[in-house]
Amino acid sequence: MKTVKLVLAAAILTGAPGLALAQGCSYGKQQSAQMSCAPGTTLNAETGTCVPVTG
Repeated sequence: MKTVKLVLAAAILTGAPGLALAQGCSYGKQQSAQMSCAPGTTLNAETGTCVPVTG
């Protein structure tokens, strides 16, 4: 009976980190950088920079 308890405890301790990682596996999925440009400029999607508004 002591061996069964030892094996069960070892299995739980071995599996716990994997379960914890599975719960926190959303790194980078909900994070996004947002950029805002100064007044009078707009974001150029191709270059990723702010350019003056003309017209």
